[in-house]
Amino acid sequence: MRKGDWLIAGLLGLVVVVAIGKGVYDANNPIDDKGIPFYSIASEEVKRAGADLYRDIGCRDCHTIWGIKNIMETVPAPSLDGIGSLRSEAWLYAYFSAKDPQAIIPTRLKKKYGMPSYAGLADSERRLLAQYFAGMKVKDWYLQDVKAAEYKKLTGNPYPKQEK
Repeated sequence: MRKGDWLIAGLLGLVVVVAIGKGVYDANNPIDDKGIPFYSIASEEVKRAGADLYRDIGCRDCHTIWGIKNIMETVPAPSLDGIGSLRSEAWLYAYFSAKDPQAIIPTRLKKKYGMPSYAGLADSERRLLAQYFAGMKVKDWYLQDVKAAEYKKLTGNPYPKQEK
């Protein structure tokens, strides 16, 4: 064999050894797949009508849900994943009914990017939005991540460590 052939054979041997080692490691260290953390407890009717309203009034221009990001999104608004695990339906209704939502949750964004008031929407539409978002839950094992992400978006600071 020529010198270049030995080099190629050595590299191939190394790749085989690494692949076998990774297979052995993965077999002895399985990943604990907990599944998708997002789910909704809303009825099918509320999910469908709420999703339509969410899209029609432009919520998705700023917010993401279920980890799906709008490629045109430029506003760093909080993700709504699991918002129903953080806020009650009554709280959400009051927030959507507020003339000045920033009085409830101050924004650190420029005024033009702040949460708009939906007080002008019909009462039934505000209730639908509140039901729709209150139904968006996350599993308990993921809730801490949701809280940390919301805190970071709202304050710009890392979520404070919880003392045990």
